[in-house]
Amino acid sequence: MQTHEISSRFLDHFKRNGHTQVPSASLILEDPNLLFVNAGMVQFKPYFLGQAPAPWNTATSVQKCVRTGDIDEVGKTTRHNTFFQMAGNFSFGDYFKAGAIEFAWDLITNSVDNGGYGFDPDRLWATVYNDDDEAFDLWRKIAGLPEERIQRRDGKDNYWDMGVPGPGGPCSEIYYDRGPEHGRDGGPVADEDRYLEIWNLVFMQDERGELSPKEGHKPIGSLPTKNIDTGMGIERVATLLQGVENVYETDLVRPVISKAEEMSGRRYGSGNAVDDVRFRVIADHARSGMMLIGDGVTPGNEARGYVLRRLLRRIVRSVRLLGVNEPVLGEFAAVVRDTMSPSYPELAKDFPRIESVMRKEEETFLATLASGSKIFDLAAEQIKADGRAQLPGDKAFQLHDTYGFPIDLTLEMAAEKGLSVDEAGFRELMAEQRARAKADAASRKTGHGDQTVYRDLLAQGPTEFLGYETLSAEATVRGLVREGVRVPSASEGEIVEVVLDRTPLYAESGGQESDAGTITGPGVELEVLDVQKVARKLWVHQVRVRSGEIVEGQNVEALVDAEWRIGARQGHSGTHVVHAALREVLGPTALQSGSYNKPGYLRLDFAWGNALSAETRSEIEEVSNLAVRKDLPVRVVYTDMGGAQDLGAVALFGETYDETVRVVEIGGPWSRELCGGTHVEHSSQIGPITLLGESSVGSGSRRLEAYVGMDAMRFLAKERALVQNLAAMLKVPNDEVPARVEALVDRLRNAEKELEKLRAGQLLSAAGDLAGKAEEVNGTALVALKVLDGVGGNDLRSLATEVRNRLGSRSGVVALFSTDGDKVNFVVATTSAARDAGIAAGKLVPSFSSAIEGRGGGKPDMAQGGGANANGVDEAVNALRRALAGS
Repeated sequence: MQTHEISSRFLDHFKRNGHTQVPSASLILEDPNLLFVNAGMVQFKPYFLGQAPAPWNTATSVQKCVRTGDIDEVGKTTRHNTFFQMAGNFSFGDYFKAGAIEFAWDLITNSVDNGGYGFDPDRLWATVYNDDDEAFDLWRKIAGLPEERIQRRDGKDNYWDMGVPGPGGPCSEIYYDRGPEHGRDGGPVADEDRYLEIWNLVFMQDERGELSPKEGHKPIGSLPTKNIDTGMGIERVATLLQGVENVYETDLVRPVISKAEEMSGRRYGSGNAVDDVRFRVIADHARSGMMLIGDGVTPGNEARGYVLRRLLRRIVRSVRLLGVNEPVLGEFAAVVRDTMSPSYPELAKDFPRIESVMRKEEETFLATLASGSKIFDLAAEQIKADGRAQLPGDKAFQLHDTYGFPIDLTLEMAAEKGLSVDEAGFRELMAEQRARAKADAASRKTGHGDQTVYRDLLAQGPTEFLGYETLSAEATVRGLVREGVRVPSASEGEIVEVVLDRTPLYAESGGQESDAGTITGPGVELEVLDVQKVARKLWVHQVRVRSGEIVEGQNVEALVDAEWRIGARQGHSGTHVVHAALREVLGPTALQSGSYNKPGYLRLDFAWGNALSAETRSEIEEVSNLAVRKDLPVRVVYTDMGGAQDLGAVALFGETYDETVRVVEIGGPWSRELCGGTHVEHSSQIGPITLLGESSVGSGSRRLEAYVGMDAMRFLAKERALVQNLAAMLKVPNDEVPARVEALVDRLRNAEKELEKLRAGQLLSAAGDLAGKAEEVNGTALVALKVLDGVGGNDLRSLATEVRNRLGSRSGVVALFSTDGDKVNFVVATTSAARDAGIAAGKLVPSFSSAIEGRGGGKPDMAQGGGANANGVDEAVNALRRALAGS
C-alpha cells in the first residue's frame, strides 16, 4: 500500500465516523515552546487547554512534523528521522478511551476492501500506563486481546506531555510484532525493534506543572474536559504494509536514495555500512529541508535557519563523501517534489523558490568549504611547526561553528595531514553551546498554564471585532486582569488588562501593530497601550487608568485614535503594494516571509538570494507608486481556503487561518493576499511610498523598508533639504552635488595615501637608528623597544622586517611595540642565524605577553599580536630580555 493511500485511508476512516478533516498546520507555528511543529496535537493545544472552544467536537489530520533532537544520529540507525507525518484523531470532550481504542482497532484490523489496513490481529500488542486498569480492560473487551499481549509500563513510556507545563495524560500504544527474525520474544517491554510501535493513543485529562508525571510527579490538576489525542506514524505503517525493513526503503524515501546511487555510482545496501549512513542522511535531510523551505524557513545562523542549514550541509557533505562534487541539492529537491506533492501540492507550485533557496545554500557552503579549508591548513601548519600532533578542540569547534564544518570532515582532513583531533574538547564545547541554547530557549518560553485566567472569559464567547466597520463601539467590560489574576476593579494610575465583549481596536497580528485609542465610561478614562489576542478569539486591551475607576461589568465606549488608524491602514496596504511590486519585478518566487507595519512605516522580508541593485530598488519603488497613482480599488472577499487558493491568494508563512478566511485584493488579481489587517479603500489613499533601503536578514532572505504617506513626504523633504544644504556649501547646482562629492572623496583618498607613504617612509628611515640600538643578550642582538604611538600592525611588521634586515648575518631578535590608548600592538622577528640557534619568534611571545595582558603567535621567523595593558611595555621588554638570557 502506497504512503499517500495510507494517509487517505486514515482520513477517510475518521471522516466516515463523524470527524472533521483539518489540514496540516505549517511546520513553523508561532509557539514559544517549539522550534518546529513536532506532533499532530500542536495546532489543537488551545482547545485541549480550554483556552478557546473547539470549532468541532472531533477532528482528524495528517500533520507534517520535524523533530531535531537526534540530527547527529540520523543515518547511523534506521530508526531516526527528522521529518515524518503524524496521522491523528482528536476528541474535545466527546468520546474518550473506549472510542479511541475502538476507532483505532477497526482501522488497523479491518480488511483493505473495507477501508482498513488489514493487519493480522494476532500480531498486535498494546501497552497501557501502570495503573490504567480501565484501558487494560477495554483492550480485552473491544479488541479481544489476551492479557499476555497487554503490557503495563511506567510514565517514561506510557505517559505523554509536551515537556513543559500544559496538557498531558496516560497513553496506550499499539505495537506490531514483526517476527522472531527481528528480535526477542516478550512483547514491547523486551524488544522495540521486533515489536514496532505504530500508534499512540493519549487520554488527555491532566494539566502538568513544572514537574512531569513522566518522572512520577503528580499532575497539578485536571483539564476542563477529557480529550483524546492520537498519533499514528505514517512512515512506520508504510514500512509494515510495504514489507520493507525500514522507512528508508518505503516509496516516498527510497527514490532519493536511488537518485544518490545514480549520481555516485555506488549502491545502497551493498555491504558498505559507511556509505549506507551517507545515503540515509541524504534521503532524510532532503525531505526535511524541502518541507522546511516550503513553509518559509531560510538557511541562517540562528534557531530554525541554523537547523535547516545543518540539514542541507550534511547532504552536501555526504554526497561529496560518496564521490560526487557537482551541485546536487536541486536534483534531490526535484525527487522530493515528485514523491511528496500528491499529498502536499504546494511543493510543486512553489518549487522554483524552494529549489532556488537550496541551490543558493549549496553554493554558499561550497564557498565556505574552500575558506574553511584554508583556515584548517594554516592551523595544521602551525601545529606541526610547534611540534604538536593534535588539532585543539577549540579549533575544531571554530571550524564547526564559524564555517559549518561537520566534525567528521575535520577528522578526515586532520587524518590526511597526519594529525589527530581533540574530540573530547570539541564535544565539551558543543555541549556548552547546546546548554546555552537550551537556557536561552527556556528563558523565552511561556508556559501554557498562565493563560488559565482567560478560560472563563473565553467560555463567554469570542470578542466581537468591529474595527473593519467603525472606529467606536459601545461595549461591556467582561473582565479585568492584573499580573495574571482576575480583579474586580482598577483605579487611577494602574495598568491592567481589559477584556470587552466587543471592540473596534485592532489587536496586533499579521505584522500590524495594535491600534492606539481610549476606553471611556461614566467617570473613567483609560489609555489603550496595547491590544493582543488570546487563543485567537479574545481581544485583551492593556490600558493605563488615566482617571476614575474601571469595574467589571461596566458599560464603556471603546474608541480608536482616528489618525493612528489612517496611518496603520496606509502602512498595511503599502506592505501589500510593495509585495506585489516586488513579485512583478523579481518574479513569483520573491515571496514575503515576514512583515511589520505601523503608521507611516513598513518592513517586508522576502525570499531572495542576492542583494538588489539600485536600479532594481528604483523599479520596485516606481511600480509601487504607479499602483498608488492608478487609484486601484481595494476589495475584501470572505471565503474558505479552497476558494482563496482558486483566487490565487498568497498565504503567508507560519500564519494560522480559520475555516473562513479574509482575502484582501488591491487591483483585483494584481495583489491578492490572505490578511486580517485594516486597509485603505483605494490605493491612492496610501500616499507616496519611499524605499529606505534593502538588506540581508540571513542566507536567502532579504528585507525592504519604506515610509508611506506623510512620513514618506517628511523623509523626502529632509532629503531635499540635505541636498540643498550640500549644494550651497559646495557652490554647485543640486544635480551636480554627487559628482562634486565624488571628486572631493577621491582627493581625500589620494591625500591619505600620500600621508601613509610619508608615514611609512618616516618609519623605515628610523630602521637604521633602531638597529644601532641593538644590545647583546646571550650572544644575540636584541632590539626591543616601544616606537611611535598608533602604529598599526602592518606598518609595525614592515618596520620590524627592515630592522631585522639591518642586523645582517648576526643572530638577532627584533621586538617592537606601539601603543594606542590602553591597547598595545607588537611584532617579533628573528634573523636566520637566530632561528638556526633554536630561537623562534612564536615561542618568544608567551615570555612577555602576560605583562601587556595580551596574546599572539606566529611562525619561527615572525610573530605578532596585541595586548590590553599599555603600561606593561617596559616589563614586557625586560621579560623578553630575561627569556633570551635564559634566566
